[in-house]
Amino acid sequence: MRSSRLSRDTAKLFDRTSPAISTSTSTSSTSRRTTRASLSRFYATSNSTTTAATPDIEDAISTPSPKRRKLSSISPIKAELVEDALQAIPSPPRRQRKPARKATNPNTGSTTTLPPSDWEEIYTTVKKMRQPGGAAYPAAVDTMGCERLADVDASPRDQRFQTLVALMLSSQTKDTVNAVAMAKLKKDLPAYEEGKPKGLNLENMLAVEPALLNEMIWAVGFHNNKTKYLKQTAVILRDEWDGDIPSTIEGLTSLPGVGPKMAYLTMTVAWNRTEGIGVDVHVHRITNMWGWHKTRNPEETRLALQSWLPRDCWRDINHMLVGLGQSVCLPVGRKCGECDLGLEGLCKAAERKKIIEGRRHVKKEEVIEEDGTVLKLEQVKSEVVIKEEVVNESPDLGDAAHSPRLDAASGETAVSGRKRRVKRQAT
Repeated sequence: MRSSRLSRDTAKLFDRTSPAISTSTSTSSTSRRTTRASLSRFYATSNSTTTAATPDIEDAISTPSPKRRKLSSISPIKAELVEDALQAIPSPPRRQRKPARKATNPNTGSTTTLPPSDWEEIYTTVKKMRQPGGAAYPAAVDTMGCERLADVDASPRDQRFQTLVALMLSSQTKDTVNAVAMAKLKKDLPAYEEGKPKGLNLENMLAVEPALLNEMIWAVGFHNNKTKYLKQTAVILRDEWDGDIPSTIEGLTSLPGVGPKMAYLTMTVAWNRTEGIGVDVHVHRITNMWGWHKTRNPEETRLALQSWLPRDCWRDINHMLVGLGQSVCLPVGRKCGECDLGLEGLCKAAERKKIIEGRRHVKKEEVIEEDGTVLKLEQVKSEVVIKEEVVNESPDLGDAAHSPRLDAASGETAVSGRKRRVKRQAT
């Protein structure tokens, strides 16, 4: 029977590890064929020897030394750079935000509404953003808002009527579309009789056919319903209000298609009397996003704001927040990186990723008037950015895993298995 290769290798291995076996035996075993019988005799002979002097098989076999990866020698990061980077970025102070809340006086038992803790700072910042040169200026409401759509050359009575019509058309309609519809009415609404001027007034509204009126305002939202409301309102104004619009909130809300928001804005613009806050979707959405209150509809928001907001702010807050919602704080795709509230940590709903990107490139615009021209100067503010990198240790590198290495993607020095802060100047 032929001996297999495995049997020959096994015999050689035992010959190497068994010094007690005689030379003659090993010589004869290597010269003859290795069979199962010879292996059994070899096993019996090896068991009779003392095992204390037998070396370990692993000691007899020499293992090659592992090859270690050569790393380029890079000087470690100096501790001074890390300390300078940490000192360069001041930690923002913690802000304690409290929404509007009711408080009871223990002495008198009266209940008052306390304003949100940060409302004054937010109000001042937004007011600055809405001024020329700010991040939220200009907006569509600044040039095409309902308070700017009345014809300045018309009589005060016709101006008030045009303001009411503009507010009725503005529901569920963008200011840009509403401005186009109002311009068409002021220019092309047919005269109620021959020889009279065309344009938007009560008499022409009473005489126009509903189909033609609907065609002229077809671009606004819900134009079919608004056509009926305008015709019904014109009849009510002629019969009950002597051809003018009502001068009270109750009278305005009694008109078809006129809600509290339109009524309060009409009182402010047409009659120059501020009796309440006009709350639309922008004011309702933004104030709830800031955490000033938790309301379900614009009417609840109006009552909540009027319970604590100073009366001298009632007139401006609608125009201010509508412009903010149209330019920066959009319903979809908010520009948090351009908003001063987010950059200064005043808005709790700001998106963190956009804020970090916006802080790296803060642009300040200054408007300078020189010889009648307006110049804008932009200054880019750079800041120190602290970046943390974590690199997992590789088990096959051994001690080399704790040596510094160069990150090829960012060009910064990192340390495997540890967090290392690196100072980098933003451009």
